[in-house]
Amino acid sequence: MSSTTPFFEAVKARRTYYQLNKEAPISDKAITEITKDALRHVPSSFNSQSTRLVVLLNDEHDTYWDFVLEVLKAIVPAEQFEPTSQKISGFKAAYGTILFFEDPAPVRALEEAFPLYAHHFPTWSEHTSAMHQYALWVALEAEGFGANLQHYNPLIDQKAQEHWKVPQEWKLRAQLVFGGRAGEPGEKKFKPLEGERLFVHGAKN
Repeated sequence: MSSTTPFFEAVKARRTYYQLNKEAPISDKAITEITKDALRHVPSSFNSQSTRLVVLLNDEHDTYWDFVLEVLKAIVPAEQFEPTSQKISGFKAAYGTILFFEDPAPVRALEEAFPLYAHHFPTWSEHTSAMHQYALWVALEAEGFGANLQHYNPLIDQKAQEHWKVPQEWKLRAQLVFGGRAGEPGEKKFKPLEGERLFVHGAKN
């Protein structure tokens, strides 16, 4: 068996689950260890290690989505608020949320150390964050969770950072919501690969 098979089986199995509940197939300690492994082993440009994770479980997870709803209520028109409220309630029904931050300090240090590449480092920081998001999404689903990725930044940034004492200079990039699977994911649909998304040159077999 190819050594890549288990990895790609997990990649193929990853889906977006919007119907989630508060059942957890693994312990909070195990969740924490998975996040530690991601921080240790997911690569970053020039080994910047700029990603910061804030893991919210149980009541802390609920508090986060209460904050999101509070912020949205102030800006969403009253006639549109009920669907918004239902959507946020769906996220709150899950077990936990991982907040993905990027710390700009390592990025600035690299800009100063390598001025030739300075204009690239902010973009590479975004790549680093995205890799952590994907790695944790796949890892949590491999453990039996369902998950979906959200982006309520920058609306929620200040309130969340003040409450959980996150440095204000860190930049919130995404929120991974995860929990027990309370429904089925949608059908996967693929656009054509060869000639549209995939171009192979020089293959011999």
